[in-house]
Parts: sequence; C-alpha cells; structure tokens
Amino acid sequence: MLSVELHAHSELSHDGRDPVDLLLEQAEAVGLDALAITDHDEFDASLEAARKAPEYGLVGIPGMEITSKAGHVLGLGIEEAIEAGLPFDETLDRIREQGGVAVVPHPFQESRHGVMANITRGQLRAADAIEVYNSRLLTGRGNRQAEEFAQTYGLPMTAGSDAHISEMVGQAVTRVDADERSAESILDAVREGRTAVDGKRTPWRISFRQAAGGAKRRVVAKLLELF
Repeated sequence: MLSVELHAHSELSHDGRDPVDLLLEQAEAVGLDALAITDHDEFDASLEAARKAPEYGLVGIPGMEITSKAGHVLGLGIEEAIEAGLPFDETLDRIREQGGVAVVPHPFQESRHGVMANITRGQLRAADAIEVYNSRLLTGRGNRQAEEFAQTYGLPMTAGSDAHISEMVGQAVTRVDADERSAESILDAVREGRTAVDGKRTPWRISFRQAAGGAKRRVVAKLLELF
C-alpha cells in the first residue's frame, strides 16, 4: 500500500502559504510515497511539484482544485488547467477528457464550497471518488456524511489533509493498493476503489491560523488591484 497525499495547497492558492519545495520536503519527511498539489484554480505549482518529486523520492501527481459553479472538485492526473465557473457535470467531463480522476472534496461542507448545497445526489454519484476524510474538520459531521454517501453508493473513497501550510502535509492520507509506484497506477487504483483512508484532525489553532492568513492575503490582493 502506498501512502498518498491527494489534497494540498502551495503559495499559488489564494489562501496558501508555502512554496513547492517545502511541501515536497514535508512529504518526504513524513514518509509519503506520492503528493498532489491541488491549488485553487491554479496549476503551475502542481506541474513544478510533479517535475521535482523524484528528487525527493516521491511520485508527483498533477492536479488542481477547480471551482465549479456548484463548488470544489479535485482534478487529479490532468495535463492542462481547467477553467473555473463551469457547471459541475461539465467540470467532471473536462477532467476525464484529459484522462484525469474527478474527486469531490468535503462535499457536505457548504461553508467550504462543498458541492452538495447545489447539486443532486445523483450528480454526486457521477464523481470518480469522494473525499470522505478531510483533515480540516470542525465537528466531523461533514466527513461522516461523505463516508456514508460513498458507502451507500459504492464509490471509491479518499482522504486529504487540505494543507495550506507545509507542516500539515500528510495529516490525512489515502492508502492506495497500486500495482506499481507511478502516478498512473495510483490513479487507476483510486478509480477502482482500491483505497483506504487514514487521517487525523488538523489542530484548531492551525486551521484558524491558515484561515486568518488566507483572509489577510485576500485583503492585500484586493488593495493591490485598487492601486
């Protein structure tokens, strides 16, 4: 079983902090086998990480967290950036057209752009996998709802730290029964549901620090736009 981080953010995300190399260093330090950097509607850092990953003994998986009209969708294994603002179903189609895997993160957490506030259960069933453990939980209710949904409909399950600072990379991981140590094999295993989830809660003080840092950066960005 490989230990894979499928949901992490670099400084390219509006609420991220750290450069690619710090995330790769952390992934190596905690014994991960593979890392996907999934920035919000940004792709360049993920490509950089995929290129540099072997220097750290890791498999790099290109990806991004796409803001569809319904909410967030992880596109893993894609080759080009996918535009934000598309309908949920079209976002899934665009991911698959590139040979990627469409994973829906924190689907029941409306405050964090979870899609279930805006789509039907039938639409969610069209995803390739559901993130059932997101480390940045408050009560855990959203994670439990996601796991129950995935179990009810037989959907593959993943976990992710949703790290916005490097120290939290690997806080939640997907254990993948892959045939070989490669991005393609890992994503094939995710599609086929050969996964298990393992994770622990991001400490609240870290979650609040991440959120505060993201809010500060958004304010600065708005001010720069004005001037």
